[in-house]
Amino acid sequence: MKDNNDMPGHLARRFQQIAVAVFLAEVGDAGFDLTPVQYAALATIKANPGLDQVTLAGLIAYDRTTITGVVDRLVQKGLAIRSASSRDRRARELDITDEGRRTLRKITPAVESAQRLMLRGLSQKEGDDLMRLLRKAIAAGNELSRAPLRDVQA
Repeated sequence: MKDNNDMPGHLARRFQQIAVAVFLAEVGDAGFDLTPVQYAALATIKANPGLDQVTLAGLIAYDRTTITGVVDRLVQKGLAIRSASSRDRRARELDITDEGRRTLRKITPAVESAQRLMLRGLSQKEGDDLMRLLRKAIAAGNELSRAPLRDVQA
């Protein structure tokens, strides 16, 4: 049997733990209360005004049933709003609020710092190589995920 440190799943889980801890620390030190998933959702809503929750879940590769809680928290914090869809009365469209825009603008330095900290110990080339290899592995395994990444549906 292999050692845990020879298993990509174990290493991916450990890196995820580190990434979340670093993100929360940097963002918290900057005075913000956002999780990595809430940040990804808010940035995606800003980039795709009027999208629905199912599309949002696909764009950030998040489970469709639990995205509701993420959006609920963004709405409670005054960062996003839900409104009735003009195309499908069963769906709710999402938009970012002015406070959400301000938050994204102000939080960006902390998020960028967190990304740098996650790769500390690596040279620039090693960090670039890690990112390239992660993208490659994720693309190859995307359809194996319970929450695959999806493009915006036209």
